[in-house]
Amino acid sequence: MLNFDSIVFGPIRSRRLGSSLGINLLPAGAKICNFDCIYCECGWNADSAPSGCGFPSFEAVCKAIEQRFEELGSSGTRVDSITFSGNGEPTLHPGFDRIIDFTVRMRDLHLPSARISVLSNATMLLRESVLKALSKVDNPILKLDAPTDAQAAIVNRPAGNYRVEDVVEKMCALEGNFILQTMFMHGAPLDYSLDAGYLAKWMDIVRRVRPRLVMVYTVDRDTPDKGLTKMSVEQMKDLLEPLAAEGFNIQVNG
Repeated sequence: MLNFDSIVFGPIRSRRLGSSLGINLLPAGAKICNFDCIYCECGWNADSAPSGCGFPSFEAVCKAIEQRFEELGSSGTRVDSITFSGNGEPTLHPGFDRIIDFTVRMRDLHLPSARISVLSNATMLLRESVLKALSKVDNPILKLDAPTDAQAAIVNRPAGNYRVEDVVEKMCALEGNFILQTMFMHGAPLDYSLDAGYLAKWMDIVRRVRPRLVMVYTVDRDTPDKGLTKMSVEQMKDLLEPLAAEGFNIQVNG
């Protein structure tokens, strides 16, 4: 499974974001997430637990960002996206809002053409500091795989008292200035190609939160649940045709 050993990594080629410079706010080589998704490329939470090292400090993160941004800017290396992803959920870092502010300043100084992206499961939108921080980045990419709590419990396996409705309400507060990201796949208990009821409920949420882009993708690497398989681009496009006909901006990644 995929785990990152450094705070800043890449740039790497991303099928969704182009030349992507990754920022990992989680422990090196270990996973921390309040989801335990059946398709996560980092594996099950229990199989990649941190060994007491905890989150990297705010100071360590800022030092790594400043050094790498300066190197890439000086060399003229192309960076399309500065992407917070890594070994789990980046918004769990206690200094997330301050790190975003620092990253914006360093981006403007060294990599002014790059966009800042955050890949998030959206659970921490309920924390006001995280909601404000995400409003400052170019691409808040927020996950919503399942339209009901029961389905999320199967696919995302969230910790704590996760409620889809709480997340949807906070997405509405962003007034469309975000990207909604959803995983489509075969073999899961939640398979949009097999149950029209799932798809209809998800589409109703899309219509309610009205993101500027709907980003749909499918499994691309090994998954902890070995029964999952890719969905074709053609099939995903067919399923999304009603939203496309309504004028929603949709990106499908195979």
